[in-house]
Amino acid sequence: MSSYFTDLAQQYIDGEWRAGSGSWDIVDFNPYDDAKLASITIATTAEVDTAYRAAERAQKEWAAASPYARRAVFEKALRLVEEREPEIVEAIIAELGGTRTKAGFELHLAKEFLREAVHLALRPEGRVLPSPTEGKENRVYRVPVGVVGVISPFNFPFLLSLKSVAPALALGNGVVLKPHQNTPVVGGTLVAKIFEDAGLPGGLLNVVVTDIAEIGDAFVEHPVPKVISFTGSDAVGRHVATVCAAHFKRAVLELGGNSALVVLDDADLDYAVDAAVFSRYVHQGQVCMAANRILVDRSVAEEFTARFVAKVKTLKAGDPDDPATVIGPLINSRQADAVAGVVEQALAEGATALVHGGRTANLVEPSVLTGVPADSALLRQEVFGPVAFLVPFDGEEDAVRLVNDTPYGLSGAVHTADVERGVAFARRIDTGMFHVNDGTVHDEPIVPFGGEKHSGLGRLNGDAMLDAFTTQKWISVQHGRSTFPF
Repeated sequence: MSSYFTDLAQQYIDGEWRAGSGSWDIVDFNPYDDAKLASITIATTAEVDTAYRAAERAQKEWAAASPYARRAVFEKALRLVEEREPEIVEAIIAELGGTRTKAGFELHLAKEFLREAVHLALRPEGRVLPSPTEGKENRVYRVPVGVVGVISPFNFPFLLSLKSVAPALALGNGVVLKPHQNTPVVGGTLVAKIFEDAGLPGGLLNVVVTDIAEIGDAFVEHPVPKVISFTGSDAVGRHVATVCAAHFKRAVLELGGNSALVVLDDADLDYAVDAAVFSRYVHQGQVCMAANRILVDRSVAEEFTARFVAKVKTLKAGDPDDPATVIGPLINSRQADAVAGVVEQALAEGATALVHGGRTANLVEPSVLTGVPADSALLRQEVFGPVAFLVPFDGEEDAVRLVNDTPYGLSGAVHTADVERGVAFARRIDTGMFHVNDGTVHDEPIVPFGGEKHSGLGRLNGDAMLDAFTTQKWISVQHGRSTFPF
């Protein structure tokens, strides 16, 4: 077992590793074999306050530092991640049940986002705007918001913590990070350790391992943070947004999805099958961009279905430490219960299981369902597990209607022999992201990443990070003399 789970099972506040002062512990378990990885005494509201005050204090000097000096920290952090990749892979496998393939995918993206953070430190630019007033100069500065609170999820915890933490720091802010209770090390204290070793000044990044049962809304309500970056479910995101609005904070929300992968009548079926299987079953389906629904033109549905089912049956479920494993465990028993319940509900509603995966503890094998009633709520909600719904459609108009028939609008994909047909289709879909002749699960450092409808507010990545973690300040200079009416 990685030494991370003994060395990093603490709070990281104001540049110090310390125990929480709460009266109970968050116990970190391996979701595959239920082995205890670590026990962390939780942080209380007092520690949340200390963390935010430390970030506020350290941020002033950090913001005043040369962006070139800030950039050096991210260059070192990137080298450390590269050097420690084998240990980080083991930690991802142990703490969140990620397969070796998934761990490699997550680390590849994490390194790409750190590379972007290196450049992001130099990205903010000011402007000089004209004025209708004689002799006046209008300067517009990009300045850090101050302190950012980051709440990260359990599915890609290392990547999705870094994705907000690194840009916020690069742009001159302080950060307090609250990782998910199921991934406190990979999503929290490991990130702190990397930046500590990279030379980030103490106090700028703080990690509080805690639970809303202990702190309630204190993490969001605290007066110091001006922005809360939250990645997680739409139900919790709605609450975060409400609390932020009540306290005049900016909320950046990356929430759930109910993405569809669409196979038009002229698609390359073998390629579409490969894209659909990956898009549905990567990391056991615990991905916000996962293709919950596979929509197939009725003219090719029979052939596609046969090939899709055959490929799904080859996916090996089991120990995520085994390089041959494709389907590892879900994060906890509550998620496993929920996914098993989805399958049973679909069958009770009249669906047919072309593949009906079994369950052992948190390990839920893949299922493929067809014939789910058109009015079923299951087709409109996010299913965070290895269950695929195959849905036939009759022509493009029907496909567009079905894809949009959901409260979510995060990602999606369409497969067709005609690229421009695919682009025209994509433009009609109410999503923040859509992919032609590819899978639904993608993220890149400089594209605007985010969703519409219940899938979130705002965008991350590239220039969108400036909107998320900086604010604009207008300073006017009167070089002559203004005239006043009295």
